[in-house]
Amino acid sequence: MGRGMKAGKRVKTGGGGGGRKGQMAQIQQMQAMQAQMEKMQAELEEQEVTATAGGGVVTAVVSGKKELVSLTIDKDVVDPDDVETLQDLVIAAVNEGMRQVDEITNNEYGKLTGGLNIPGL
Repeated sequence: MGRGMKAGKRVKTGGGGGGRKGQMAQIQQMQAMQAQMEKMQAELEEQEVTATAGGGVVTAVVSGKKELVSLTIDKDVVDPDDVETLQDLVIAAVNEGMRQVDEITNNEYGKLTGGLNIPGL
C-alpha cells in the first residue's frame, strides 16, 4: 500500500465528477446504440446481394446472413471435360457475394459507430 493509505480505503479514480448521473447517461447511450445495432443487424440479414463470375455465366445470390440463397449456371458453361473451370467460377461468384455482404455490413456498422474500430463488429 502507498503512503497514507489505510487498509480497506478506496482510491478515488476518474475525477470526472459526473458520478451516477454521468454513468446512467452513458449506460442509456450504450443501450440505445445496442438497440440500433440489433435493428441494423436484422435489416442487413434481410438483404441479398448478387455476384457473377465468368462474364455472367455463373450467378450467386447471397443473403446478409452469408448464406447462399441461389446459384445459377448457364448451361453453355457446363463441360463434362472441364469441371475444374466450372468449380472455379462457382467459387469466385460465391466468394464475391460474401465479400459484398462483408463490405455492406462494415459500411453500415461504420456509420453507426462513427468509425470507431470496435472488436467483433
